[in-house]
Amino acid sequence: MSSATAPARPRSSSNSRGSDMIEKYTSEIRNVKLELLRSGPAHNQLLSPLTNYIALCGSDGPVTLQMPFEHRQLLMRLRRLRYPQDKDPATDDQRQSEIRDIGEAIGRVLGQVPALLSELGNAGAESGKLVHLRLAMSAFELGLMPFEAAVAPDGFPGSGSPLFLQMRTPITITREIRRGRPLPVDWTRPPRILFAFAAPDGLYVPAQAHLQALREAIEPWVKIKDENRIEEVKKLLTVLPNATLEQIRSLCASTEFTHVHILAHGAPFKYSGDERYGLALCSETGDSADIVDGERLAIALTSSDSAGNTRFRPTLVTLATCDSGNIESVLTPGGSIAHELNAAGIPWVIASQFPLWMKASAIAAKVLYRGLLNGGDPRWVLYELRQRLRTDSPETHDWASIVAYATVPWNFERQVNLFRDQQTQRKIEVKFDRIDELVGANLDRDQSAAQILSDSQNVELAALCASVREDLKNWREESHAIVSAKDRAQRLGISAASEKRIGIAYALAENLPLAQKAYEACRDFYRDAWEIDPCNYWVITQYLSIIAILNREDDGPVLKELAHKYSILWNAAKQIVQWQIRKSSGDDRAYALSTLAELSLLGVVYGGQDSDPKSLETEIKQHCREMLNELCADAFPIISTRRQFRRYLKDWSTPLWTGLAQTALDALGDEY
Repeated sequence: MSSATAPARPRSSSNSRGSDMIEKYTSEIRNVKLELLRSGPAHNQLLSPLTNYIALCGSDGPVTLQMPFEHRQLLMRLRRLRYPQDKDPATDDQRQSEIRDIGEAIGRVLGQVPALLSELGNAGAESGKLVHLRLAMSAFELGLMPFEAAVAPDGFPGSGSPLFLQMRTPITITREIRRGRPLPVDWTRPPRILFAFAAPDGLYVPAQAHLQALREAIEPWVKIKDENRIEEVKKLLTVLPNATLEQIRSLCASTEFTHVHILAHGAPFKYSGDERYGLALCSETGDSADIVDGERLAIALTSSDSAGNTRFRPTLVTLATCDSGNIESVLTPGGSIAHELNAAGIPWVIASQFPLWMKASAIAAKVLYRGLLNGGDPRWVLYELRQRLRTDSPETHDWASIVAYATVPWNFERQVNLFRDQQTQRKIEVKFDRIDELVGANLDRDQSAAQILSDSQNVELAALCASVREDLKNWREESHAIVSAKDRAQRLGISAASEKRIGIAYALAENLPLAQKAYEACRDFYRDAWEIDPCNYWVITQYLSIIAILNREDDGPVLKELAHKYSILWNAAKQIVQWQIRKSSGDDRAYALSTLAELSLLGVVYGGQDSDPKSLETEIKQHCREMLNELCADAFPIISTRRQFRRYLKDWSTPLWTGLAQTALDALGDEY
């Protein structure tokens, strides 16, 4: 693992591809649901052109469909899609012809649903939107059909091309199980990945390529250190080599993993006389393979307590395993591994319904985890994955092999957007941790009074600051169609706060011109945020704060002019905060009290001639003590407030408010 965890320097993200990707991932998505039903149990029925299926789509009435395959015929045709060991896939004309013929047959089936054509046509009129085709079906024999290989029939977008590759109207497809009640999905949890791989009986798996893909995907969120970054990597990525089912179960019972990536060979096994496919994990007793079915794997991945309640459950499982989405037998209950995992309550499962080329599996790991961890909507990521497999692995049909079982709750877009916001902020915070380390912002007052950086440190500081600004720029420029005015104001406010931290860093590095430029950018961002959300008391307070900071060295007439110009805004902010305090509790009330304490400090600038330092000192003490009554001393709002008043005392020191800042810190029990 050492070669995959070497220290890495931050790279600027100022490339157009990154910006385009963010814009694409944040485009609106139109959901189209197609349900295929028949009478009888899910298992023990074979495909036949004589069987009637009911198709439901949109608000139209039901449509009767017949599948164009006999069961035995389809199984034989699917076997022709397997990669012969003695033949180059690029020269296998029969396999290439077979995937085309099956795709055209499935496309003709989809073309029999008028409502589907109508829904796709309407979506095609709205440029830039992705269409999410949700295929809901319970009959196991329908799960055998590779709908992902469908060729668009006449009248559909991209007629004559693979339906889920064409770019005229981007369409992605997922499968889902019909449920009696919705499956809970929490997409916003901080990511933690388990990578388990196994190669029993002397088999080979491309573990290093997958590890490198995962390592590169988490890189923006790994703390930047000069040495020993492995410990930081382990906080995000756990690697389990030679994995056994018991080891997977034990890890998932003790650690909350949001994503699980399993790399192993698929292997057939007998169940009640039927042949099915499982994962070839390592055995507890030796080097032999333990062929694990979906039910056993689901139990291992979903940890339960003694009362039977699920403690931990991954949000997404990716199976880099041949035939992990292959049902094969429909005679007895139970489906493919992916089907079983989704049925057991894992919201998203991405697998392969055919054998998967090793090169393609590494491409899939790279595309999936880079896109998902960057906050991309998984439906867009799936669409991009199929296109990448088609372009980067052209000799295969792995683009059609990828199958996704997905649960999409009503607020999924909001969850994805919130997760993307969190990941952006986490990524920026990693860079600020490094910036603070370079300039000594985390040292005590005497040690951090002046930092002389080497040439290489100055270059790194400049690169980090540029990278932070580029990340924030891309974030601010996301499509306004999915970002509310309140969210835009928040992003501008965070951009302003980031410029303030950059200004502090440059000041500590004794680069005062760049510090001044950052503070001015901070002021402008706060002003823009206030104009969008004029009742946001935090934005107003920070806007007033940065104006005071920029003018703290000026004389009496300038301060008098500031009081005359901004006193109404200062009083308005105080009134809004007081209203907020009356109707809130917990963290919200603590943050409001923190803002009110800061406004009291700023009273020496904006309070005018009626401002009494003793009264302001009393107000600050009262607000800080109320915060401590509301929360414990080590709660984050308290820590954040201490940090802000330390800045007034250290980074923005002036006789105007030094005493008031110290009063706040004393009242908060700060030992600085």
